[in-house]
Order: sequence, then structure tokens, then C-alpha cells
Amino acid sequence: MGVKLKDIIEPEKINFKDLENRSVSIDAFNTLYQFLSTIRQRDGQPLCDENGNITSHLSGILYRNSSMAEKGIKPIYVFDGKSPKLKAQTIEKRREIRNESEQKWKEALERGDEKTAQKYAKRSSKLSPEIIESSKKLLTLMGIPYVEAKGEGEAQAAYLVEKGDAYAVASQDYDCLLFGAKRVVRNLAINSNLGNLEFYELRHVLHKLDITREELVKMGILIGTDFSEGLKGVGSKTALKLAKKGQLDDKLGELQKQCDYDLNEVYDIFLNHDINTDYEIKWNKVDREGLVEFLCYEHGFSENRVINASDKLKKLTSTQGSLDAWF
Repeated sequence: MGVKLKDIIEPEKINFKDLENRSVSIDAFNTLYQFLSTIRQRDGQPLCDENGNITSHLSGILYRNSSMAEKGIKPIYVFDGKSPKLKAQTIEKRREIRNESEQKWKEALERGDEKTAQKYAKRSSKLSPEIIESSKKLLTLMGIPYVEAKGEGEAQAAYLVEKGDAYAVASQDYDCLLFGAKRVVRNLAINSNLGNLEFYELRHVLHKLDITREELVKMGILIGTDFSEGLKGVGSKTALKLAKKGQLDDKLGELQKQCDYDLNEVYDIFLNHDINTDYEIKWNKVDREGLVEFLCYEHGFSENRVINASDKLKKLTSTQGSLDAWF
């Protein structure tokens, strides 16, 4: 998913202590897919309540965020809005992959091949409207704010950092850097207990590569993004060489001849994305009774575990320390 920059940028290794007393804007869809993929039973089946409603995402949201709160990290979730038309092809390809994986998962289950079933089950995760709405409901009950993006959640998350409403964007995709995120943290949702986090600061990335953000975006377009296929044979290392030689525009001209859309539109998605500026960031007190009602009575969660998690969430509204310390 997203542009592939791993081969040319090196992360700074940090741990949760480095994020203490700071807020992070979290790409909600990205994170929910992680929960739906990883929180499953041995045969690949997602966690479900007695009525068959999927609860893997609810489990991930509750325990991961209560753990972050306990570590002094204040999460802000950002949900995608309307995707750009140029992303339609990518979305369709992902849908096909998930449908195919679901079929292979079911076939493996019929054969009794649990290992193969688990592999394909992880690739079949889908975000339904019910999953999205129940996620928002749970975040509200936990007192965690979320923002509705007009377009791409990553662009909105980057904007929150730019405006000082968050310290860093938490996402697995490198696209955040193309969207101008000043700071990006990877593996926040995956390794919550390991603390093996990757940290990227945009100005350091650009300085080390000796390029501008505009050149980074052009490199991304040549490599390939969610909004356009790249130029065949151009990976991140080749794109960087082209930038050094001042040949990005020439190669973009070659790519344009192969496209039935204007590459300037892709460029504009990263540099001039439509942003929601009408939002409020506020961490509220956890609604313990509401949490118990929603998670325990409606979805069969352990009441003791939910109450323990809610106790950890109290730190989100702690008055200790200066408010400025969160940013």
C-alpha cells in the first residue's frame, strides 16, 4: 500500500518513552485493517460476538488505545472521506485481492489446511460501514477524538501535525511524507508491546536525500502511488538518481504519454489536498457505563477487562503537566 520508499530512507529507532506526553494523529482505516488482519482465531476467523458481529476491530481499539494512554500517548483518529477519482483503480484491485483471498481462505478451511487458511484470511479483511461506525462509537465512549477528512485520511493527519494539533502521524504508509507530514511513526499499532517504532522526520529525510518535497512527490509518482501507476523499471533508487541528475520532469513526460489522465492531478493530490479545517480536538472523560453496555452487554466482552482498560484511559484527561507538553 502506498508509495515504496523503504529502500532509500532510514528510520530513527524510537520507543514509546519518546512519545510520552505527546499526541499522534492516527490513520484510522490503515489501523483498522491491521486489527482486522491480525486479531483472528487460529483458523483465520475474525473475533465475533454471539450474534456473528465482527469484534476484532473493537478489541484492537480498546486494548491498544488504553495501552497507549497508559504510556502517556494521546491518540487522535482520522477517518477517510471521499477518495479521489484517480484512486478508483487501486480500490478495485484491492477489492479483487480481498475477494480472491476470501475464496482461497474458505477452500483452505474445507481442506483442513489451517496454516494456509490463516494466511489468506489476513488478506481478506474488509471495512464495512458497520465496522467503521462501531469504531467511531467506541472511540467516543473512550473519550478519544476523531476527525472526518474531506479526502485522504493521511493528508488530514499530516495537516493536524502541521497545525500543531498532533506531534506526529502514525501510519504504515510512506505516503504521509508526500502529503507533507512533518513527523511519521510506523509500527505504533503493530508493536504496541515491543516498542520497536520507526520514526521519520520529513526535513531530515529531505536533507539526507538532498531533494525538495516537490521532488519527493515527483519521485513518488514515477515509483507508483495509490493514485497512479508508476513508470516501468523505476523504483525508489532509480527515482532518486533521476532527481540527482535533474531528469524527473523528463521521465514524468514519458510516463504522461502512457497515461489517460493528467499527472498534474496526481501531483496536486499530494501538494494541494482538500482539507477539513473545521474540527475540534478534545479528549473527554471515558464513559465507563457506556463502554460496559456497548462492549460487554452488546458484544460479549469481559467486564473486568473493559473496566481495567477504562481505568487506563483516565490518563487522557489527566490535568497533570502543561497542556503544551502534549504537542
